[in-house]
Amino acid sequence: MARRLTLWRWIVLGLAALYFLVPLGASVIFTVDVPGQGVTFDAYTKILSTDGFLTSLLLSLELAVATIAVVLLLMVPAMVALRLGAPRLRPVVEVVCSLPLVVPPIAFVAGIATVLKWGPEYLSRTPLFETFVVIQDDSFPVVLVLAYVVMALPFVYRALDAGLRAIDVRTLVEAARSCGASWPQALVRAVLPNLRGALLNAAFLTLALVLGEFTVASLLGFRPFAVWIYDVGGSQAQMSVAVSVLSLLVTWALLLALAGAGGRNRTASSRG
Repeated sequence: MARRLTLWRWIVLGLAALYFLVPLGASVIFTVDVPGQGVTFDAYTKILSTDGFLTSLLLSLELAVATIAVVLLLMVPAMVALRLGAPRLRPVVEVVCSLPLVVPPIAFVAGIATVLKWGPEYLSRTPLFETFVVIQDDSFPVVLVLAYVVMALPFVYRALDAGLRAIDVRTLVEAARSCGASWPQALVRAVLPNLRGALLNAAFLTLALVLGEFTVASLLGFRPFAVWIYDVGGSQAQMSVAVSVLSLLVTWALLLALAGAGGRNRTASSRG
């Protein structure tokens, strides 16, 4: 029985590896095999010098950092308070945080565009008019951060909920409070260190979402990294695929590093 289970595990693992590695291998071959020239790595060596690469990548990273900060500042205190003071509301919060998975991105961005058009028309004589202008600044579109926070809610909620289920939040907070800590100090010094793995998972999922998001940014007229890859693909197909391959490899490397860090944290905790 154990041998059969092991065999099936290897079969499933092999099929999963083929599912991911065959398209990746085909993409790599497409980028390095140029008809009439043979094998060349020009598609990779020219990436850094291509117009808009660094600008779009830095913009996406800035949006990712801002999104991670906002969504964690919003969700961590809310979920800790929910677990301590109102556990019966957990199903309601879960449903609300899962709504972005139900609403299609096209409908979501259509609603955002409607609000952005409605605001300047009806609020032109109020101080809020400048707010609509600022959040649509091309150098750092805050409206994208707000949209990405909503889109990241389902993933961040699941990651934090799993982390909170693994620890006794009430005991940690009560112990910190009995030692004279205030509520913010109890959260920062007692709860957050025990949520390190969950916070890393939430941050990584948000980073992957922001780096790969295309629909909202494109329809709103902004040009982060995913939109830049699409634009380059219209004139330089090999380079766009090369950039996609590199971004995928970097994402996998981050995932492996995160898994390794989480494993070391668990080992250190069990030894302690």
